[in-house]
Amino acid sequence: MPISEDQLSTWSHQGSIQQSAATYQAIRNVLSDPSSPFSKRTYEIFLQGSYGNDTNIYADSDVDIGICLTSTYYTDTRWLNETEKANYQNNFCAADYQLSDFKKEVMEWLRKKFGETVKAGNKAIRIPASAGRRDADVLVCAENRQYTSYPRSGAPTYHRGITFWTQSGQQIVNYPHQHKTNCTRKHQATQARFKPNIRVLKNVRNSMISKGYLVKGKAPSYFLEGLLYNVPDHLFGYRFSDTLIAWYNWTETCVENDLMCANNIHYLLREGHSVCWSATDYREFKLALKKFWEEN
Repeated sequence: MPISEDQLSTWSHQGSIQQSAATYQAIRNVLSDPSSPFSKRTYEIFLQGSYGNDTNIYADSDVDIGICLTSTYYTDTRWLNETEKANYQNNFCAADYQLSDFKKEVMEWLRKKFGETVKAGNKAIRIPASAGRRDADVLVCAENRQYTSYPRSGAPTYHRGITFWTQSGQQIVNYPHQHKTNCTRKHQATQARFKPNIRVLKNVRNSMISKGYLVKGKAPSYFLEGLLYNVPDHLFGYRFSDTLIAWYNWTETCVENDLMCANNIHYLLREGHSVCWSATDYREFKLALKKFWEEN
């Protein structure tokens, strides 16, 4: 028997907002303090992840914050032809202040302000909950430009994103601002039904894990948002159960290799790419979802 509409409706509700906003503001105030060692650098601070995209559920405990160095930027010239690459090289000037310098200063400043419990994780700096704040992850990154043209005269064109390196040395490039903008447009185009359905799907995923239908980590929230981003607008109906069935049936006939992440730059399904969902994990999730829906 399918999950009741009442349960799905409950799962569609947004999680904590006020405490998350207070956490973000407290950390933002510290990062933007004019007495910080990096205050003379140019950077931007933004809320990302589920709280930044209004898709957070009650089980989401972490507040994800980005601080992006913009006075130094990194580049990707793979899409340029040889002439354009030469134009780029002629204008290239190495920066004397790198992302590693910025991250070191941010880390030291956060530990000074929030204590020795602040730790560097594989991707982000972890600030444990305290004094009314929620747990928070601060991602220290730099602007990344993926060039699409570089003429000899005139302005080059590029996708503006962020980049950072994990503790293991892997570079990751992503586009959180495009993701947020596109999700907002999708939400508006579906008569404000897109984000509640993401929250439903995230809660369904969590229930699947707790009941043993799915292994944790197989269906990250970021990729679930990307999956629903591809679903045609007209399939987002009034009832959550009807919408879930409609988009699931749509995935049975769509061209999987054409699916895009919500940033509309990365493909959603590819093997061996840190910014893509493993197609094997995706199909495992779909099979588990079908079984879960039929048995609960």
